[in-house]
Formats: sequence, C-alpha cells, structure tokens
Amino acid sequence: MNIRTSSPAAGHKPSRRQALAALAALTAATTAACSRSSGASPAPTIPARPLSPRAAESFAGEENALLLQILAHPDDDLYFMNPDAEHMLTAGVPVVCVYVTAGEAAGINREAGTPLPHVDKAAYSSARHQGLRQAYAQMLGVDRFTRWERSVLELPRGVTAETNVLASGGRSVRLIFLNIAMLSAGQVRIPQLWDVPGIVMRTLVATGSPVRTPSTYGHQTLVDVLVGIMDRYRPTVIHTLDPDPDFQVHDATHPRDNDQPGCSDHRDHTPVALFAWKAIAQWADGGGPGRGRRAPRFTTTSFRGYYNQRWPHNLPPAVVAQKARAVAAYGGSPLWNCGNQAGCGDYGQGGTRPLTNRKGWIRSTHYRYPGALPTPLADRDGAVVAYGVLGAQAVRWRETAPGSGRFGAPRGLGGGPLAPALCAVRDSRGREVLIALRFSALDGQGGANTRELVALEQHTPGGQFRAWTGLGTPEGDPERGRRVGCPTAVATPDGQVHLFVRTADKGLATRVRDAAGRWGPWERLGGAEIQDGLTVLLDQQARVHVVAAGRDTVHHWAQDRPGGPVALRPLAGLPLPGVQPGAVPAPDGSIALVYRSPADPVPYLHGNGVALPLRQFEGYGPVTAHALATSGGRQGPLLLLGRGLDGEVQVQYGTAPGARPLRSASRLVPVGTPALLPGEGEQVRVVGMSPGSTPWIWHPRPTSRA
Repeated sequence: MNIRTSSPAAGHKPSRRQALAALAALTAATTAACSRSSGASPAPTIPARPLSPRAAESFAGEENALLLQILAHPDDDLYFMNPDAEHMLTAGVPVVCVYVTAGEAAGINREAGTPLPHVDKAAYSSARHQGLRQAYAQMLGVDRFTRWERSVLELPRGVTAETNVLASGGRSVRLIFLNIAMLSAGQVRIPQLWDVPGIVMRTLVATGSPVRTPSTYGHQTLVDVLVGIMDRYRPTVIHTLDPDPDFQVHDATHPRDNDQPGCSDHRDHTPVALFAWKAIAQWADGGGPGRGRRAPRFTTTSFRGYYNQRWPHNLPPAVVAQKARAVAAYGGSPLWNCGNQAGCGDYGQGGTRPLTNRKGWIRSTHYRYPGALPTPLADRDGAVVAYGVLGAQAVRWRETAPGSGRFGAPRGLGGGPLAPALCAVRDSRGREVLIALRFSALDGQGGANTRELVALEQHTPGGQFRAWTGLGTPEGDPERGRRVGCPTAVATPDGQVHLFVRTADKGLATRVRDAAGRWGPWERLGGAEIQDGLTVLLDQQARVHVVAAGRDTVHHWAQDRPGGPVALRPLAGLPLPGVQPGAVPAPDGSIALVYRSPADPVPYLHGNGVALPLRQFEGYGPVTAHALATSGGRQGPLLLLGRGLDGEVQVQYGTAPGARPLRSASRLVPVGTPALLPGEGEQVRVVGMSPGSTPWIWHPRPTSRA
C-alpha cells in the first residue's frame, strides 16, 4: 500500500536538547496548525503513485463481525459514535473499544453544585473507566453495576494495558485502556507524540487497576500497539475520530470552548485519529503480527467531534434520549454504590447535564466521510456491480447472476489507503469511473500529512482499468487540502464527468473530465458555507444540479443549459436542513427535495412552493428519493430510502397519507449510508454494507401507496 509512514532511522535517538527544541518549535506551530492559508495554485493532474502488489491479492474470507472503536478519551464513543455503535451492539456485533488517553484531565471529578474536591488524577481516570462499564452494561441490557472481568493485556513493545470484558445474551464488549497520560512529563501531550520526533509519553496507572506499573510510548509504539490490537481481534468495522477537522473561527458568537485553536475539535481527538489511520494503513498492508495473511476485510467510519456544536442538530428527540441514557450511566453519581472506591462515573456528565449543556454534542452524529457505502451500478447484463472500500483499498463486487441478490468475492483495485466512501459513475461511452479520497501521506513526526483525490477508469466499457490518476485537491496548501470533503460525481450525456467536493472554506469546488478523458482545472463555485454530504443529479433536460445543507437553507448550484457552467442558483423559501437533502427531478424541469429539519424525525417533501410532511417515514439521517416510472414511461410516485429511529433500513413507496414504510425481514442495520439503485419501472434495489464488511442487496416489494 502506497502510504508514506516514515519514522526516524533505526538506531537514531534525538538528544534531549534536540527533542526540546523540536517541541518548542511545534508548540509555536500548533497554535496556528488550523489557521487558514491562502496557499499556492493547485498542482496539475499527475499519475498517482504505483500500486502496492498487495492490491491484487485476495481479501480474507467472510469473518465474524466485530466493531473496533479507537477513542482519545472515555466518552468519545458515547457522544460521537452513538447511535451507530449501540445499534451494532444491539444487533449482536461484539464491540472492542480502545481508549488511548487516561482521560485524567485536571484530576477533578465534580458533580455540578458540589464543593470542589481534591485533585486525584489516578482516581478520576478510574472513575471514568467505571462510568464506561456502567454505560456498556446498560447497553447490553444488564444491571449497570454488573461485575466485569478485569485483567492485564500484553501488547507489542512490552506495553501493558487494562482490559475489561462483559458478555451477556451472546453479545460482548471489551474495553482496553492504554491510559497514556493526557499531560506527560515535560508538558507533553498527544499532539506532540504525533508530530515531534523523539517524544515519549508515560501512562497513568488508574486507581484499582490490575496494571501496576506504567508503560512508555513513543510514536511508533502507539502505532504498533494499535496494529497489534487490530490483528488480535480482526475487526470488520473500525470507528475512528476525525483526522482532519474543519477550520473554525472562534469569536464571541462561536466561543472556543474545548476546541483546539483554529479547529472544531479537541486537540487530542485529531492526533488519535491520525494514529488510528496510520495503524489502519500499516495493518491493511500486512504490517501486523499476522504478516503473510490475506488482506484484512474491514470497513472504516470516521466521526466528527465538536463539529456537532457548530452546525444544526441532526438527531430527533428519541435518538438523543437513547444516547443520553448511555451518557447518564457513564456520568453516574457520587451517591451510587458501584463497587469502585475511586468513583462511580464522570460526575460532570451525569444526570441531565448532557441534555442541558449548551454545546449540544449529544444532539448530533456526523460522519466525516458521508458518502454511500458501497456505490452501486448495473452492468450491461443487468447484474448489480458495487464499488467500495475494503481493507482501505478500492474493491469491486459483482452480483453472481442478475437478480440473484448475492455478491461474489471482492476484486481488489488498490489505490489505498482510501477514506471509506468513494463515488462511481458510468460515462456516456459506458466506461466506469471511480473517484476516491486518499491518505497520500501520514508520516507524523514532522513529516508530510496530505490528502489527494484520485481517479480510476476503465479503458473500454466492461474492460480493464487504467492506472490510478492523482487529481490533487482544490487547495494549494496541505493543511487546507486535508479538509476537503468526499467526492461526488455525475456523468452527463455529452461525455463529461462532473466532480464536486466541499472545500476547506466549506464552499463547493468542481473539476470536469471532458469526453476525451482529460480533466480540466479545479474551479470554485462560490456560495455560503455548507456541510459535507453533497447530492448531485441530472434533471429531465440533463442539466447538472448540486444541493447541500447550509446554515440557513439548502444551497443549490445548477447549469442553466446542458453543457453550460454550473453556477450558484439559490432556491427560495426552503427551511433550514438538519441533514443532507435528497433530490429528485420533477416533470417540469425543476427538482423536488426531501429532508428533515433539525431534530425533526419527520422528513418533508419540498417542491413548487409546497412542503408535504411524510409522517409515516419517521427516522433520522438523510433520505434518498427516486421517482418511479409508470407503465407508460411517465414519472410516477416517489420511493424513499432512509433509516428508522432504531437504525434499521426502511423504504416507502409513495408519499400519500396511507403509505407505510417497509423493512427487510433480515432487519438490516447498515454500516454508514446505504444506496438506492433504480431498475426498470418499479424495480429498485437497496445496496448497503453489513457489519461483517460484506455488501448486501435488498429487493423491496412495492407497498400500498393509498
């Protein structure tokens, strides 16, 4: 796999003076690490680096599903990765959580309105561990004070960690506490461990832990430990935090609160996510103890953190209440008799505080890479072909036979390490084109940390693929380039492929491939700030439209004629969106939108100045809409695809008051966002990714539209 993961030369150990000088330099740089930069002009298109030979190797066979979550602090999973993690656990998927830091902060565990206690970092760390045991016991459906099996886990490079295990009803949770002190000797923090050569950090031994002696971590030690954990437990889904958080202006309207300077996230979240992705790249390329095995089969989802505070909330009350129950169990109370003398939770997060906190972290869950998993097309024979990311590399699945509903083995296409979501389109000549976001460098220790968009296309329809091609990003500065969003593309009848991405300034940029296969320059399309998760479509006249959720309304760009430039074309009278809008072309050449307003479980259909509530289709997250065709070829009623309040996939035929959602008998709980693949007439297929990293196909049968 072609990622730069360089480290200092073997045997070279910087002197203390060199390390301190580097640390001082980084301390100055870190303050501006998220500041904006004008940058240079984007680089021209160049061939991407050659593929690793492993890209052509087969992937490991179907393995038992397992979710691995890599967190900076206790409670990151509860605030930012739920409800996804809890829905998987409820579906029977074992969960392993790795907490990198001790979470000791200032060592004060205080319930609001009580006297200030004395500082005890070891006890506070222990109390937070107990809070997690309470939260996950509750999610398992057992008494929150159920006793866990606690032991010492031996890890690479002589490191030890505490591990806690609880199983019930065929489900299980394992908590692994690496417990690296948030503030180590010499005022060293996790950001320095990521970026400064020669830095070491020590662990904090939590009160009552079976681990008795501290461990020492260097940069590569943490990478190796994470790789070792991946190889030991063989996850099929990996959850990480956001490695490239948005830039954020902090002022009176947007106070900094817990953010790192210039960014919308905690200073520990970002480096821990970067360590996780570096470990993912190393494990996927055979860097673990299981070297020589086939490429591991897993998918990855990254979650935004304090970003939740900066945008309209996207979860309805029922889902927020579900998250809040877990956080309240974690927060605990000094009045509880939990059996842990150091404390019964993180008291500042107990009771109703998560719901009353003005920061509102609990009220949203945002994917860093919000595209469909996987992206489906239909081949010339009518079989479903799906493109996605498996083992951090691009893969292609094909239905074993048209209509079979089963995929064959994945075919590796390389290109990695890639972000989880890619897009795939078929151009007017029938050639399939893939576009993905690549982690082109994850050096750390003062080295490169870059991202690039990359493309892969077929020579001929149904034929072999060319080499990957680098498309750069709309940004000239690497720090800005890290903030680009997921690629979204659409092919037009004139042979062009239009690529769109969110920029570091939260605007929209495009790059167009002409009918001859040549990519034009990046162009910025203007407009106000938008969230990632773009919806792109063609209207009845084959004009390109792009819609995205803004801070005030849905933002819209479109062509005024086929082949013309895509430009900002505001839509009037639309309410504030809480999630990515779905869109469908209307017979009159306009487009209709389907989306939920902030905190609303009910989506609305917006078109021709009318807002129609779809009350039966309660749920959360984006809604995909598709106009069914009638027997005469005319546009018929809508088909809706989304998630119910319990996270299961649901579809609905029609928008009349009598229409009802339909669910699969398999009780599909997807990883990420499933996709809709239209067929002829009313034939549709829903394609998604299972927690076992195996894609599935669902053929929903039409329901009543009355």
